[in-house]
Amino acid sequence: MFELIRANKRRSVILVFVMLLVLLALGFLIGAAVVPSVGASRVDYRGDQASIQPGFAFDPTGGFLGMGVAFFIWMIQSAIAYFAGGRILLSISGAREIKKEDHPQLFNVVEEMTIAARLPKMPRVFLIDNMALNAFATGRSPDNAAVAVTAGLLGKLDRDQLQGVIAHEISHIVHRDVLFMTMVGIMLGTIVMISEVFLRSLWYSSATRRYRSSSRREGGGAQMILMVVAIVFAILAPIIAQLIYFAVSRRREYLADAGAAVYTRYPEGLAGALEVLARDNQPMENVSRATAPMYIVNPLNKMSAAGLMSTHPPLQDRIKVLRCIAGGVSYADYQTAWSKALGKKAGSIPASALASKERAPLRKPSGKSAKAARRRMREAGDLLRNVNDFLFLACVCGMRVKLPPDFKKDHVDCPRCKRTLQVPVAQLAAIGAIGDQLTGATASPAQGKEALTVTRHGREWMSFKCRCGAMKNLSPSFTADHTTCTQCGRSIQIVQG
Repeated sequence: MFELIRANKRRSVILVFVMLLVLLALGFLIGAAVVPSVGASRVDYRGDQASIQPGFAFDPTGGFLGMGVAFFIWMIQSAIAYFAGGRILLSISGAREIKKEDHPQLFNVVEEMTIAARLPKMPRVFLIDNMALNAFATGRSPDNAAVAVTAGLLGKLDRDQLQGVIAHEISHIVHRDVLFMTMVGIMLGTIVMISEVFLRSLWYSSATRRYRSSSRREGGGAQMILMVVAIVFAILAPIIAQLIYFAVSRRREYLADAGAAVYTRYPEGLAGALEVLARDNQPMENVSRATAPMYIVNPLNKMSAAGLMSTHPPLQDRIKVLRCIAGGVSYADYQTAWSKALGKKAGSIPASALASKERAPLRKPSGKSAKAARRRMREAGDLLRNVNDFLFLACVCGMRVKLPPDFKKDHVDCPRCKRTLQVPVAQLAAIGAIGDQLTGATASPAQGKEALTVTRHGREWMSFKCRCGAMKNLSPSFTADHTTCTQCGRSIQIVQG
């Protein structure tokens, strides 16, 4: 695997260098076209008389200035992407960090794949407030990586399928794809931004007429030729850079699929997940063309992934390759399945990985049931409400009423038995405390912030309010004897009543 990572890094450096050359060439041509070259006069002798004629001498000062500006813009954006790219991507996607007690199965799967991939540290887990089916990984290194999944993904996929998706994203982290794709995406964004600014400035200024008249005075159209070349390259450069970006993204998706098959020893898990994702038509919010390639399935062109302009391989090809793996699981087995399924000799697996002798047997699938599917969807909905600070009220008939955090009434009717339920949270929110009637919470002195002790009866959903005013929900799967307020960091002791 070390050789695989090293080969991946070597190709990454080459591709980043090619993208950087495109960026610098664009900056040079735009700078040379915008900053007029110095005119040089020449003397013509005709007999005894001499006449001064205008000439043209190319001065690369403008081109070098343009290269410097382009490189400076890229450096600023790259620094932001390197140090804060992961946080920005998670923020744009509307992802929120969750803890193990919020969804134990998800954390268990992430822990399993972390161990299988031999990562030094388990990635942080985030939930995207969206019922569409998707996931992505982010972070500049395995030590500060994160995995984000949508609520819809948790509700629709069984454990084997969820494991396949998580293994795919863990594989991206292991192969160092996340940082590389972020950096290449920043280069692409810089090229597109510089090209757009340059081309739009031509429409909103008289630059073209100025350069045309300047070229007639100083060199018979040479300056105008530079302008035309700059315009053509400003149009082509984003297309060239985007083709490189898309080709690199497609290659890494195949490689991540191979890693997922090796880590899970069950290729059908990821194949089934991709099949479910292909059927999903729920729109994905908070996605742009810059962030879409980071997802396991491009949410902008999920079913049109074909040709040079696609960021991901066709889903049908990825599923076909995974289902052609037989006998055992290794990178060599994936390569064989790739050639058999797609009818191509060359694959996406480096020779160093193919030379590995490690091969694991296929494992059997875990059990599935319709009841489990309904339970998953219900738990995903409750998790989504939990991270959005909903209040859970239990009625004696067994119904659990979920109230949004901005609910203002002091009572609510149970939808099942029509019994009126009191909402003490609405009455006591002004003083930032919950009475013993709802939660049994009592304050106890502690160093620093005032500690909180909560008495819990049974294992149903329980809601209470911290002293800082933040709502806290305990799920039925929560078994710890303490938790922490996500807003103020206060320690909260849980006592079984």
